[in-house]
Amino acid sequence: MSKILGNDASEKRLATALGRIGLRTPLTVASGTFDLESLEFFDSACLGAFVCKTITMEPKKGNPPCRLFETKAGLLNSIGLQNPGLTAFIAEKLPQYREKLDIPLIVSFSGSSITEYCQMLERLEASGGISGYEVNVSCPNVENEGIAFGVCPDTVFKLTEALKGLTDKELCIKLSPNVSDIAAIALAAEAGGATSIALINTLFGMAIDYKTGKSRIRRGIAGYSGIGIKPVALALTFKVAQAVKIPILAMGGIYDWQDALEFFWAGASAVALGTANFINPLAAPELIMGLAEYLLKKDIYLRDIIGGVSF
Repeated sequence: MSKILGNDASEKRLATALGRIGLRTPLTVASGTFDLESLEFFDSACLGAFVCKTITMEPKKGNPPCRLFETKAGLLNSIGLQNPGLTAFIAEKLPQYREKLDIPLIVSFSGSSITEYCQMLERLEASGGISGYEVNVSCPNVENEGIAFGVCPDTVFKLTEALKGLTDKELCIKLSPNVSDIAAIALAAEAGGATSIALINTLFGMAIDYKTGKSRIRRGIAGYSGIGIKPVALALTFKVAQAVKIPILAMGGIYDWQDALEFFWAGASAVALGTANFINPLAAPELIMGLAEYLLKKDIYLRDIIGGVSF
């Protein structure tokens, strides 16, 4: 790892940007799948940025169990945005990130109204150590007004426009795949002032015990992630990349450097590992090492292939 990331030539090949944030590598982690303890397994230098678990204004206990179920091709989760709330995050969690991270921190947050989103951003802006924001408008697991934001282009535009006037940091809008036209929503976010787009959040999914007829998840419908959603995520990344000019942070079924390459060809400027982190704690360094070796072998730079898919 140190030989690859300590090599100027390799670092230049891997370098990319997510809107206003320059990234040493094109890899980050999907919100809610990774935290500081995971960095005990490898050097954070393989990550271009760190995305924290989504926070909300008030603390959330999350959904009752059972709220996780492993399928034959991925994971169902209905965690329900469990988090300590904004006040505790700023007082307790944010200082830990400042102390232990030497890469950009992107704070993921979600609100129940445009006013609440703005209030949260203002309080985060008053805190130090944050490089950008991932605005979660797409979580399918929580019954609140927030779910409506990600399905309506006009609402996404209004929300993004309201937020852009409150920060000069990276403003990344995370989109849901559970919509009729994701490109239209991405365009609305771009028009509202987003500096990047993140996609995709989880698909709707469900599992039932065939013997008893009982739902495997307490709340029934859950969020589906993992290897099974990769073709969908790849297609939607390509579709959005054809519609917008701002960078895309892609995720959904990425497990290794070969998967990541497909998303770069489709138009992503950076990728995030999610469910893969639960399976292999070394997925991140292995991905970056494989990607760096591929670029070196082909004598190309990451920027040379972004959006270069052929037909």
